[in-house]
Amino acid sequence: MRKALYILGDLAEEDVVFLSKAGSIVELGEGERLVRAGVPVEALYFLTAGAMDVRLANGAVVASLGVGDVIGEMSFVEKRPPDTDVIASEPCRLLAVPRDALDRELGTNPAFAGRFFKALATFLSDRLRSLTADVAGSGGGDGEIDERLLDIVHVAGDRMVRLIALMDEEHGAVG
Repeated sequence: MRKALYILGDLAEEDVVFLSKAGSIVELGEGERLVRAGVPVEALYFLTAGAMDVRLANGAVVASLGVGDVIGEMSFVEKRPPDTDVIASEPCRLLAVPRDALDRELGTNPAFAGRFFKALATFLSDRLRSLTADVAGSGGGDGEIDERLLDIVHVAGDRMVRLIALMDEEHGAVG
């Protein structure tokens, strides 16, 4: 959920509305693959229900993802195909925002672009710090959330709830 907090905390309400309208719902059953190593990712995904595993080619799980996590952000920034697979470890529901829709909005809305890329930079930085701490043996930086994020955590949480509600309105609730 921490990734979504960074992203949704930095975005404005109109950005959340854009994401819900531009996106579509993707549902996966347990064991279904969302991302395949070497295959370009054509959307940015927000996991709104379920859990997923990030796996290396040898099957090793390098990360577990839960509600609120974002998938495809590295391929979005680098425009390179992923090095890992992302597979549902239980039934999942995601909001898929197509790359072309995001690219159009980023190109025509500089305020959105600034907020969006600031959010991506912040959580990618957090991921690198956590990985560095893990490798150094200090336990991932003690799991504390930085002060800036603490200031916006309630706003971000509200926006995640709003994004899911807007998704349900736009695309129909799934029981």
